Amino acid sequence: MLRLVVRRLLQLIPTLLGLSVLLFLWLDRLPGGPASAILGERATEAEVARINRALGLDQPVYVQYWRFLKRIFQGDLGTSVQTGQPVLDEFVLRFPATVELSLLAMLLAVAIGIPLGYLAARKRGGWLDVGAVSGSLVGICIPVFFLGLILKEVLAVKLGLFPTYGRLDTGLNATEVTGFAVLDGLLTGEFDASWDAFHHLILPAVTLASIPLAVIVRMTRASVLEVQDEDYVRTAEAKGLKRNVVRGRHVLRNALLPVITSVGLLTGSLLSGAVLTESVFSFNGIGNFIKTSIDGRDYPVLVGFIMFIAMVYVLINLLVDVAYSIIDPRVRVH
Repeated sequence: MLRLVVRRLLQLIPTLLGLSVLLFLWLDRLPGGPASAILGERATEAEVARINRALGLDQPVYVQYWRFLKRIFQGDLGTSVQTGQPVLDEFVLRFPATVELSLLAMLLAVAIGIPLGYLAARKRGGWLDVGAVSGSLVGICIPVFFLGLILKEVLAVKLGLFPTYGRLDTGLNATEVTGFAVLDGLLTGEFDASWDAFHHLILPAVTLASIPLAVIVRMTRASVLEVQDEDYVRTAEAKGLKRNVVRGRHVLRNALLPVITSVGLLTGSLLSGAVLTESVFSFNGIGNFIKTSIDGRDYPVLVGFIMFIAMVYVLINLLVDVAYSIIDPRVRVH
């Protein structure tokens, strides 16, 4: 297990270096730039040149890249053009909001998707199976922003069951401890603030969970159908093992391996920033910040964010490999 963890961590270094090279080459070819975003369309060439000199963008791309590497080793991702604050500080400020939203969305997707997919496979051809497959197809096809707008209009605006935007009501004076609004309310005894933060999370989390839920249902169903026809399952049944033991230990446990891979990759994509969902609900997380950074051509933020995505995916893959080895010892790397 330790060898597996060390190997994956060492693979992180060349992965991030290669990505950073491609990233800088790509950004160097993009039209416009931070200077145009700061000064506007009517900026003169002299003003643009002055901003580029101040930001170091007039240097060759390899010089900019070398400076970036030196800053990375110092824990510095640069300074946001829009806010004037360090990029890392901006991420730390907004990351808890995205983590709360992503974890609740994934919890909903896993808690509903795995049991539903399993039952659909057990009742193959029945109404539950048909409903689960049809519902998962609809969940995959509906764009996240469209579903978010529908839920917001019906459940928040017309029925008034949920807040329409933000993380907390403006009238609440919540004490910030960790940056996780729900957890902070519990730690400080401000249960009204904790409930309000959770209330604000429900609609965005349901919206964000739609595609992962559909994928998990279909993956679980297909995996269970494949495993339950294996010889070792029929042998276990022929030996007279209890049905619950066969289904839990032999069917579901082995069927979860490909599902874990899907859950890991989906979690990485959610944590890397739910741009559309956060934009629809004006949720102050990383996704919403990235949207404004793209509009403003805030290159330091975009570079830091893409590197952050890469690190998240590598770490998520590491956790998936560890979970694999726990569930099925046959896949352990010695």
